Amino acid sequence: MANLIFYPPTEVGLYLKCSKFLPIPFDVSGLQSLQSFFLSSNLLNGTIPSWIFSLPSLDELYFNDNYFSGEIQEFKSKTLWDVTLKQNQLQGPIPMSLLNQQSLSYLLLSQNNRSGQIASASCSLKALTVLDLGSNNLKGTIPRCLGEISGLWVFDLSNNNLSGAINTTFNLGNNELSDTFPKWLGTLPNLKILSLRSNKFHGPIKTSRAGNLFVHLRIIDLSSNGFSGNLPMSLFENLKAMKIIDEITKIPQYVGEDLYYYYHFSETITTKGLDLEFRGVLTTNIVINLSKNRFEGCIPSSIGDLIALRTLNLSHNGLEGVIPTSLQYLSVLESLDFSFNKISGEIPQQLASLTFLAVLNLSHNHLVGCIPRGKQFDTFENSSYQGNDELRGLPLSKDCGDDEGVPQATTPFGQGEEGDSLMISWQPVLMGYGCGLIIGLSESSVINEELRDKVKLLENRMPFTSVKREH
Repeated sequence: MANLIFYPPTEVGLYLKCSKFLPIPFDVSGLQSLQSFFLSSNLLNGTIPSWIFSLPSLDELYFNDNYFSGEIQEFKSKTLWDVTLKQNQLQGPIPMSLLNQQSLSYLLLSQNNRSGQIASASCSLKALTVLDLGSNNLKGTIPRCLGEISGLWVFDLSNNNLSGAINTTFNLGNNELSDTFPKWLGTLPNLKILSLRSNKFHGPIKTSRAGNLFVHLRIIDLSSNGFSGNLPMSLFENLKAMKIIDEITKIPQYVGEDLYYYYHFSETITTKGLDLEFRGVLTTNIVINLSKNRFEGCIPSSIGDLIALRTLNLSHNGLEGVIPTSLQYLSVLESLDFSFNKISGEIPQQLASLTFLAVLNLSHNHLVGCIPRGKQFDTFENSSYQGNDELRGLPLSKDCGDDEGVPQATTPFGQGEEGDSLMISWQPVLMGYGCGLIIGLSESSVINEELRDKVKLLENRMPFTSVKREH
């Protein structure tokens, strides 16, 4: 039996949630003063009865998580402030009477079968706080004027067929958007999650030179696009929320918990080749995912300043140089994926201090030398390192140390002839070009005057590269 709830002093509501009714059980069309109507999480199907749209005083309508089909009709009420119809089978465009609501703060129509374009009339909804149109069949471009709604906290258009450029954001993943990185995003004061994954964004990532950008950002996912150029050092330097491990990040609470009744923040995080969808994003989920792009150059050592990072994924790019030893300071890092790049040099022994590291993928690079031993590194399997022919040590079959587990010195490919040794000694210098590679040249090394001249020339031409001789 339905529960009638009277909200003092004048509000009248009908609350019928999780009652598992198959049809709407009775006609309450006589309740002309009804303001709040809750029928969420039932087994209701068919079209929404027309008399519901004719209620003149309706403020709140919660029909989410049912099986309603058909189109949304025109509303008679002019005082709507919350319309939640997500997770149904509704079709057709958003009715104009809904787009003309001056008080509408929450509009959630995601996970339906809606099609067509986003009408520019939606820009008149100046009171919007949450606009959730994700997981539909929407097409066309995003109206630029939506970016002018100053109070918009959540803007979710993910999993549609949208195209063109953008002018505002929250979650725009899995569309056909083609644009360069919108550097003005950093000025959004409440931006905590930025997902542009699986689109056609392209070009280098450039951010505004103004200070205090992206200060609250906890998740940035730009994966599966066409971004190119060097990794954005200026962006990493501004991610202040990722540089602090405080009490807030230790307490299990959700991002946007004050909006959690209306909208569940969700995010798909790629780790070890798997796309895992998190229903509700915890404040402890600090993620950078720049995988499957065209980034090149070196991995900035400044990433080591982002000590609150839990997931770092830079896989499937064209990154070169060495793995920065500064990553040892990412003390709560749980997943690290640098696979399918051109990274060279050795795996820093300092990374063995990352005791929270549960997933490591360094496969298909140009890594050499001994795999670190101890702690988490004793738990990783062959798949973490495959495609690096010159790596040695457990779990690989190539031996790297004595019975005590002490790494032995690595030996270049060509042992024996002096010419081969000189060739191998020169190759690492070229591989480290511009990426801060430190080259140790001991007195016992086989070095002639020609090689010394080449190293000196390298030092003169590359002031940004550190070339160190150890004596």
